[in-house]
Amino acid sequence: MAEQALYEELVRQFSAFGAVKREMGRILPSDCPAGSAAVLTLLGRHGEMRMSRLAELLSVDMSVTSRHVAHLAERGWIERSPDPADKRSRLLHLTAAGEAQLDELSRRTTRLLAERLSDWTDEEVVRLTGLMARLRASFDDCRAAPSRPPRPPAPPQGARPVPDTRTPAATT
Repeated sequence: MAEQALYEELVRQFSAFGAVKREMGRILPSDCPAGSAAVLTLLGRHGEMRMSRLAELLSVDMSVTSRHVAHLAERGWIERSPDPADKRSRLLHLTAAGEAQLDELSRRTTRLLAERLSDWTDEEVVRLTGLMARLRASFDDCRAAPSRPPRPPAPPQGARPVPDTRTPAATT
């Protein structure tokens, strides 16, 4: 039962974390809402990519991604160019203005975090960063994991089937 209480407290902390996200959203320029900032950040981190890849990284529908991209393109922060491998597709990349906007966003968020965490030690900030990265990776793993264990390949015709001795834990 203690384990359940731990997870219930974690849920409460996630709910309360909304206040942190809202405050971080308040420091964004009015013409660069959180979704747009996320697109700039991903293009800055991963470089040029197709819209489908961007939607995947954002974990949102293509229509939502398309709206963010249109908003950023209107401001001159990103460009869409034909994909040489597939002329029907477009590659998205930051412009110089987009890189400048991304730098400004980074300065603002870094300054806010430095102010709010000024009473934290460097070790505490490093630990929080590591735990958040691990949490995010756990959820990335959940999305990538198959919903059920893969079936073993069929034996060649005429061969005797080999029983599957894998334990459920070994198949995840």
